[in-house]
Amino acid sequence: MLEPVIDLFSDEHFMREALRQARRAAAQEEVPIGAVIVHEQRVIARAFNQVETLHDATAHAEMLALTQAQSALEDWRLTDCDLYVTKEPCPMCAGAIVHCRLRRVIFGCPDVKGGAAGGFWNLLQTDNLNHRCDITPGVLGDESVQMLRAFFAAARQRKAEGAPHAKGLPFDGP
Repeated sequence: MLEPVIDLFSDEHFMREALRQARRAAAQEEVPIGAVIVHEQRVIARAFNQVETLHDATAHAEMLALTQAQSALEDWRLTDCDLYVTKEPCPMCAGAIVHCRLRRVIFGCPDVKGGAAGGFWNLLQTDNLNHRCDITPGVLGDESVQMLRAFFAAARQRKAEGAPHAKGLPFDGP
């Protein structure tokens, strides 16, 4: 029997790297969302949520990855880049994604309450903005959802036990 071929350039391969970043966030008691940006089939940026760690509401995984990618390419235009993120981007991140002109956004799980890539809004493909991104939803979405659910279940358990809020974490979520 032949061994399965590992496609190092597939959406699943790059999403697994984003999931590794999400695990890093969880290890720091951050909401477990990870992101990577790929240019010419090579990861040029990796990031995870650091809102609590940096005391910065804009320190979402996508925002941090965008900054790294712009630095790596020495250009704010990321037209030949693809973003892999474990959860559908929020409106803030979607606005930055459009502004940076990413080619494609691939995400794991949707956010029906506040997602801006089709879950609630679709800022990434709005006709009146200067750029539109291709969107591929649901890549390893079950793994992304499981990680988020486990994180928020543990946070709710800590709250029920009267434990102090770890780094001021919110206690709502999937």
